[in-house]
Amino acid sequence: MASRRPPILARSQSNCPEPSWPCASAGCGRVAGSRCRDPATRPHWFGACGSVWWSRDRVGGKRLGALPVAAEFLRRLDVAGTVDRLCPGRDIAQLTHGQVIETPAANRLTAPAPLWRVEDWAREWAVEEVFGIEPELLNDDRLGRALDAIAPHLAELTDSIGARAIGEFGIDVSTCHWDMTSMSLHGAYPADDQDEESPRIKHGHPKDRRYDLKQIQTGLAVTGDGGIPLLSRVIDGGAAEISQITGTMNALRAMTGPKKFLLVADSKLVSYHNITALIRAWTDFIAPVPASTVDDAVYAALDLEAANLVDYAPARDENTPADRRETYRMLEDTHVLPRPRTRDPRVEVRRILVHFTGNA
Repeated sequence: MASRRPPILARSQSNCPEPSWPCASAGCGRVAGSRCRDPATRPHWFGACGSVWWSRDRVGGKRLGALPVAAEFLRRLDVAGTVDRLCPGRDIAQLTHGQVIETPAANRLTAPAPLWRVEDWAREWAVEEVFGIEPELLNDDRLGRALDAIAPHLAELTDSIGARAIGEFGIDVSTCHWDMTSMSLHGAYPADDQDEESPRIKHGHPKDRRYDLKQIQTGLAVTGDGGIPLLSRVIDGGAAEISQITGTMNALRAMTGPKKFLLVADSKLVSYHNITALIRAWTDFIAPVPASTVDDAVYAALDLEAANLVDYAPARDENTPADRRETYRMLEDTHVLPRPRTRDPRVEVRRILVHFTGNA
């Protein structure tokens, strides 16, 4: 059997490497080499249709780069389908919201730029050839309408796509890490001008110490398996981080199904309310205890010689002789959480105390 020719990107039936192949995607009906416009099956440039293989960086004078790779991942994650199910558009629209939203996602993965005049990027890059979308359809107004449509459904969209990623790629979710950050914003942002249904821009506790500026907050949950993002949230600028843990845990449990997972977070996890909720949900957790909650007498009473030496060396010490490396020692005990009310049940948790010679 003759071997296939080196991969190329074919744009029409006349130059398709296998012009006799019909498109294998149900609902398309076009022959190989022509552009599929069926939103239910697009993109199928990755082998479901014989029209597209690739190996070079440019096609027809346009940049190709990682667009085919981005298109395949977007297809496997069913991004367009998920958006269209949650945010259906008008029947007369030339593009669905899902098709439009895929393009800025591809832009971020190939040539990140502000969301302005995206059609210029689409003309320079092979967006029409890979995604089947004419660049002039990606004008600022159309992109804005798509972003407005998904804004009320961001949590549902990210959760659905995260759950799809777990099943599609077999992601290990036995460990999940959650953290938040804040973004300070210049400007007045009066409360009366803000959408009541969206997170508010307010004064809060900024990470950058710019207490003179208002802020918005974001949270991200990633897997221990490669740091893959699974869940993201946009959070009110004045919301307390400590109040986001339970909602995050519930959302992750909904995504991971019956699988148990370890939730790793910062010290904001450690509160009576959060820990009792995690225990009731049979969710394991680990977080640093705020130093202010441990009495100095506890540290003073510790016997360093009784602590276990940890077989661990940070990456910066890998080439340092063993006798000159910083060392870690560990003791374990139990800790009873302070109860908000005397009638609240007693909760006891494991506590690990770590001594590090670099900070001693």
